[in-house]
Amino acid sequence: MNAKRKFLSVSTAAAALLGAALATAPDASARSQHGCKFPRVCFYKTGADFDANQPTASYKDLTSSFQALGPRARGSHKAVNTRNDDGAIIKFANRPAGVCMRPNTVWTFGANVATHIRIVDSPTCA
Repeated sequence: MNAKRKFLSVSTAAAALLGAALATAPDASARSQHGCKFPRVCFYKTGADFDANQPTASYKDLTSSFQALGPRARGSHKAVNTRNDDGAIIKFANRPAGVCMRPNTVWTFGANVATHIRIVDSPTCA
């Protein structure tokens, strides 16, 4: 086989492999973050849970009203929203207004005690 034909054969095989890899590659934006699987909003009771990539609770359903956080999420230290297009409104026990947790963000709540969540079909929670 001459060098030109061998080069074309190798190039064709490489292009086919690349095409197959691109066709089966997962969407880069649909991924887990800090142990929180896509498409969820995860809560971490402590900084150690967050550092260990171990959420203590997660929520994934769009809802028409607020859900009370369970004991594994209420009063969490941090939260992660792995959703690409949906915001999450978080309410607090010690704060009059909720906040919008935009897609693909991490929040540290500090002294605020998270009590409720509502996942909405809007990145700005509008």
